[in-house]
Amino acid sequence: MEATTIVSINNYHYRRGGADVVFLEHNRLFEERGMRVVPFAMRHPRNLPSPWESHFVEEVELGNTYGPLEKLRNAAKAIYSFEARRKLGALIDEVAPALCHAHNVYHHLSPSILSLIAGRGIPLVMTLHDLKLACPNYTMLSRGEVCERCKGGKLYNAAVGRCMKGSLALSAWVTVESYLHAWLQSYARNVDVFVVPSQFFIEKFVEWGFERQRFVNIPNFVAVEQLEAEYASGDRIVYVGRLSREKGLVTLVRAAASAKVGVTLIGTGPEAANVAALAEAERADVRFAGYLNGRELHDAIRAARAVVLPSECYENAPLAVLEAYALGKPVIGSNLGGIPELIQQGKTGYVFTPGDVESLATVLRQVFDTTDGAIAEMGRASRVLVEREYTEQHYFDRMLALYRSLGVYAPLQLEQALSQAV
Repeated sequence: MEATTIVSINNYHYRRGGADVVFLEHNRLFEERGMRVVPFAMRHPRNLPSPWESHFVEEVELGNTYGPLEKLRNAAKAIYSFEARRKLGALIDEVAPALCHAHNVYHHLSPSILSLIAGRGIPLVMTLHDLKLACPNYTMLSRGEVCERCKGGKLYNAAVGRCMKGSLALSAWVTVESYLHAWLQSYARNVDVFVVPSQFFIEKFVEWGFERQRFVNIPNFVAVEQLEAEYASGDRIVYVGRLSREKGLVTLVRAAASAKVGVTLIGTGPEAANVAALAEAERADVRFAGYLNGRELHDAIRAARAVVLPSECYENAPLAVLEAYALGKPVIGSNLGGIPELIQQGKTGYVFTPGDVESLATVLRQVFDTTDGAIAEMGRASRVLVEREYTEQHYFDRMLALYRSLGVYAPLQLEQALSQAV
């Protein structure tokens, strides 16, 4: 029996960021369970190999150096890509998918492809990894601070506030793009269901005027069986992520100095030098581990007492929380965005007031005043939570149920996988 085909769409076909990891892991899960998954993405030197790469669109990398004409051409293409529509149309003709599932398409593939899919009568699901549906710059951040001035259709504020990297030209460009696709109703008219990993983001979209029934909450997942937990308590707090202003690292360094606890920062980013200077000035015990991945990263987390996410922006559903849990560590997180809905207060971790040094310092002291045995028990509870709610199988079951609700035929292998999980 021929496998059911879905076309899975994302700007990048390599592990560039969290959204790209979810895209690739989603594809793997459904391929392993008997569905034919055909990717559609942008060409890029770092792409993973694919038999379908001849259909991928020409690379458009906004950070690259282009000549004036290329800049104009790429700017127009990023707003509305006729190339992406043409190539995706040819791919759909060839593989006849039962469904298309889009992830991040902005500025590279462009939302122009959404009306093509809907026009072919193909069910379309879109996972929202950020706030782009409402906010021109994805994040509801302006100059490192939470901003909702574009609410109510006032998208011009993105240009006024220079919300894209402080650039008037770039901010004006994304404003034009956002107005165009709002006018075309590229998302509202063409996407059947929006998948959102956090309930917080759904509430934010509804608050901004979107219809609640268009959204479904399907949490992210981790490959729990591939991650070995370590419940013995270490003597340092670990942060994993980008070293940038909105991640709350200034608050973290000052809180660590106040609480007199050691913190290890894993990652790189534009604020690395400023954070290092602040740590020295505050005489905080802060170590910079740089970029780590794979076993090296997991070992560093396993050696921690707890993992901290001090974000001062609207996070969706950070994989860092789930990975920490799977590795047997409790999480300290700011009470903002989708973070608190992942933390069971006092059982799998603690929340604190975002941006409040003393609030975080109090929690850090509490974590170190708690016995090693009690911290280990929190780590075990964290692992149990992941195994109960956030495994590959849970994600697969929820996503397959959504696909089936849209009339997608589930091949025998998927039916068997679903029945075995029940």
